[in-house]
Amino acid sequence: MSKILKGDQVIVNTGKDKGKRGVVTSVLENGLVVVEGINVAKKHQKPNPMKGEAGGIVAKEMPIQISNIALFNAATDKADRVAYKVLKDGRKIRVYKSNGEAVDA
Repeated sequence: MSKILKGDQVIVNTGKDKGKRGVVTSVLENGLVVVEGINVAKKHQKPNPMKGEAGGIVAKEMPIQISNIALFNAATDKADRVAYKVLKDGRKIRVYKSNGEAVDA
């Protein structure tokens, strides 16, 4: 179970997009995540008439290291670390380290 999952709201700690917030669109297994609106690069794309794609320069969201982002805590309006807590019924949930609230409430 990863500490950052698809659909989480995160904040960037380092890099050219430091301080920006976004939603995780995908988590790759090699320690990278794709965040909506973060680390956008211009890519030259050839037209593909079979798929109906036009050519030109397109903006594409590139992966960013998972260590360069942190989960956004809406209660404190800051980035926060994540811990795990096992409930009495045996379920394992993610909690914020600063205040102990459940992430997936």
